[in-house]
Amino acid sequence: MKSALTWEIIAKCSTTKARVGKLILPHGLVDTPVFMPVGTQGTLKGITPKQLEELGCQIMLNNTYHLGLRPGQELLEQIGGSHNFQNWNRNLLTDSGGFQMVSLLKLAKITEQGVEFQSPHDNESTMLLTPEHSMSLQNSIGADIIMQLDDVVSSLTTGKRVEEAMYRSIRWLDRCINAHQKPDSQNLFAIIQGGLDINLRKKCVEEMILRDTPGYAIGGLSGGEEKDIFWRVVTLCTDLLPKNKPIYCMGIGYTEDLVVCSALGVDMYDCVFPTRTARFGNALTPKGSLNLKSVKFSKDFQPIEKDCDCVACKSYTRSYIHLQATKETVGCHLITLHNVAYQLRLMRNIRQAIIEDRFPSFVKQTFKDLFGNEEKYPVWAINALKSVNIDLLS
Repeated sequence: MKSALTWEIIAKCSTTKARVGKLILPHGLVDTPVFMPVGTQGTLKGITPKQLEELGCQIMLNNTYHLGLRPGQELLEQIGGSHNFQNWNRNLLTDSGGFQMVSLLKLAKITEQGVEFQSPHDNESTMLLTPEHSMSLQNSIGADIIMQLDDVVSSLTTGKRVEEAMYRSIRWLDRCINAHQKPDSQNLFAIIQGGLDINLRKKCVEEMILRDTPGYAIGGLSGGEEKDIFWRVVTLCTDLLPKNKPIYCMGIGYTEDLVVCSALGVDMYDCVFPTRTARFGNALTPKGSLNLKSVKFSKDFQPIEKDCDCVACKSYTRSYIHLQATKETVGCHLITLHNVAYQLRLMRNIRQAIIEDRFPSFVKQTFKDLFGNEEKYPVWAINALKSVNIDLLS
């Protein structure tokens, strides 16, 4: 395939599979490993694209399915794509709409042709999302990275349906490649499927590599599966996928997951977690989450996080945000700003630790700060990190 990106690895951890890269896309530089906030319908819930830019975000997600419904393809064509629509001059990645097969399963009918969705807005109108239509929508949206339409099943699904979805995803990638109209300005990524079955994952990687897309994603995880199986699927894929292409693990957003998966060789992540949890009053910090709706913060005059330079931490106290979070939308707004700033800073710190070749000590300190007592460390994370020569308990 043609590629509209350049990818250079500038540093590697001497202990793990972690690496730092410079990814050049049509709308500029993305430093990896990178966390990509999710702006489903053209903005993150609670903040504007301008505020996201001011936080230093280099790339965010838009959702093909939802933008295809509203504002619709015709309007996006008229305005010249989602960059213009939301006044965002940095990079965009669009998912294909495949994940909605899981999240909106009750509204979806899946066949070899594609997926027919019933609109969640009126429960009457329908959309037939085929690989060709997904490509057409994503070409109209104009994202710098676009994803193939894949047949997505829950990670808890077992049996023949997992194998069917994996092989269908390969066939659908071929249809996406044939339908993709803008390979000179948009990068189509393949998605590795196969559930928790190691042999299916191996077969899918083998087939997708033959298509030689500009990058690859690991899909079909983060759906409630056992984490000790999750990390083994991730590390298998990073072992088998080409080392000269960016690797994206979809749906990853918890601090420990981002740190572990970076050690396993992943370059890109997305998740709604930091913005969704903000709407429940939860602020992310290196020492864990703070539920600022709790009355114990009503007389706490510290910032959310002492060393954070976001506007919420520089300008307001936990007490003030507590009051707003329990009654006003501005509380959600401030916590969302902070949580996105936290995620982006975490990734900068991961990159810097890799560049300075002190990533193992950074990982150990991160877990110590986050969990405190070693007895609270997740067993899956201990096992995953041990597989790449970091012993959390030493």
